[in-house]
Amino acid sequence: MPKNLWLIIIGMVINVTGSSFLWPLNTIYLHNYLGKSLSVAGIVLMANAFATVVGNLLGGVLFDKIGGFRSILVGAATTMLALVGITINHGWPMYVIWMIIIGFGSGLIFPSMYAMAGSVWKDGGRKAFNALYVSQNVGVALGSSLGGFIASFSFDYIFVANTVMYLIFFLLVVFTYRNLESGSILQATALPEQKPVRDKRKIYALMAVCAGYLLCWVGYVQWQSTISSYTQEIGISLTQYSMLWTLNGALIVLAQPFINKAIQRFLTKVKMQMIVGMVIFIGSFIIAAFATDFSGFITAMVILTIGEMLVWPAVPTIADELAPKGKEGFYQGVVNSTATAGRMVGPILGGFLVDVYGMQVMFIVLMGLFVIAIGTTTLYDKILHAKKVETYSPAK
Repeated sequence: MPKNLWLIIIGMVINVTGSSFLWPLNTIYLHNYLGKSLSVAGIVLMANAFATVVGNLLGGVLFDKIGGFRSILVGAATTMLALVGITINHGWPMYVIWMIIIGFGSGLIFPSMYAMAGSVWKDGGRKAFNALYVSQNVGVALGSSLGGFIASFSFDYIFVANTVMYLIFFLLVVFTYRNLESGSILQATALPEQKPVRDKRKIYALMAVCAGYLLCWVGYVQWQSTISSYTQEIGISLTQYSMLWTLNGALIVLAQPFINKAIQRFLTKVKMQMIVGMVIFIGSFIIAAFATDFSGFITAMVILTIGEMLVWPAVPTIADELAPKGKEGFYQGVVNSTATAGRMVGPILGGFLVDVYGMQVMFIVLMGLFVIAIGTTTLYDKILHAKKVETYSPAK
């Protein structure tokens, strides 16, 4: 891999390690420490996610307009200042305000990170995005394991640790990322506009994939919200719950070569790769629905992780392939905002279902959403086929 990509990977690990001190424990902190209901906790997480959606979309546009370095710098500075605030005052309701600002700041960062990864290693194809995906999960494994350990002493230390990690990330950006500019602004102005029909076909294809992507995230985020609180109620300790995410990150890093070989051999079409991953998601939630002890949730987490290894890296890769020159940031912003929208809707929907109907009904509803996601994903190649017909038709 190019040296520049390694700098992006290192930045991603530091960034995600810091955020992973906090995000798996948000619902637990709101519910168990601040005394709020799961529905209220879901609203807080929804507000955080909505701010991230705005940040994602704006961050993608900023990448195309002012470059990745400035976009990431603004996001890192915003997030770091908010983390200083939440470290000083993390009571109610200031916790909510800080979480909204943190969501917006972090949302600015990720589209540029992905767009820069694609631009510094164009010949790498999906390898660049797989590398970012793995680096994110290295951060998840480190942050969640350390976060549970730190929180066992005091939640106050969690906020301090998060702030320190973002300070390190900010310094890395300041001193190294200026040289990673992709030149997307020049490319955008130098190239003629593409035919509107072609752009529309690409966007429609991406939207079909993103629709299923969103529904998958609605289900996946329950592990960070309702399921995290549920594990506490059935006697699973905070440290054990954090270890589930450590297992998740470690499995992604260690099993990635085997998954890649399986994809190359059996799942060469991206549509089938995503559909198989969604079916595996359903299996994970079936096991979680009947789990009564830690071993059951370990099994469900292992299966969940295999599913996400198939689904998550595929979408930014598709976005990079579909994006016209000079629009890479915008397309990655759409992908990131879709995932964030799922994280926004998921906690409030899950919290409502659990509070009103109970955990088992929530599991049933989520499995239904995965089935719908499979249906929307099947439209992807049909839309691309329609694009090819219109592009290459002799009548044109």
